[in-house]
Amino acid sequence: MSRPSRRLRGSVLFVLAFLLMASGAIRLGMNVGHAMAGAQEGTEHPEAPPLDCPQPPAALTAALQERESRARAQETALAERMAALDLAQEVIDRRMAELIEAESGLRATLALADSAAEKDLAQLTEVYQTMKPKDAARLFNGMDPQFAAGFLGRMGPQEAAAILSGMTEEHAYAVSALMAGRNANVPKE
Repeated sequence: MSRPSRRLRGSVLFVLAFLLMASGAIRLGMNVGHAMAGAQEGTEHPEAPPLDCPQPPAALTAALQERESRARAQETALAERMAALDLAQEVIDRRMAELIEAESGLRATLALADSAAEKDLAQLTEVYQTMKPKDAARLFNGMDPQFAAGFLGRMGPQEAAAILSGMTEEHAYAVSALMAGRNANVPKE
């Protein structure tokens, strides 16, 4: 098969390009014609009557107005509730701050009281330790066994043993049982 000449190919391409441009011009011209016709239609009838919408029925109008008034009332009530909630939140925040301040003051007071009580117990324990064991045993015999066990538990083993040996057998046994069972309920794990 022989090849077409170069000149023939160029002329075919030229014809195709010309046809495509002509087709585009025709389409553009048609659209311009339609656009111009639409623009002229608007100018031909400048006083076109507005669309006539019928009046809605009176019952529908009344129902819509009633619904709108209920919606406004609900919006007003909601706005009032929101304002009340905002005010309540401010009061709650203020009271929480007061409670936190009171709690910190109470903690400080309790710490001071605990410190003072601990200091008093340590001082009294020291007094009982420095007493003669026979005199301290006489005092411990008159004490409630739980109270006596508390003091003896704070003392050193030698001082506590000397006081326990001078107490009556029943009282010494009760105090010893209390001291032994004092940590029985402590969790093991």
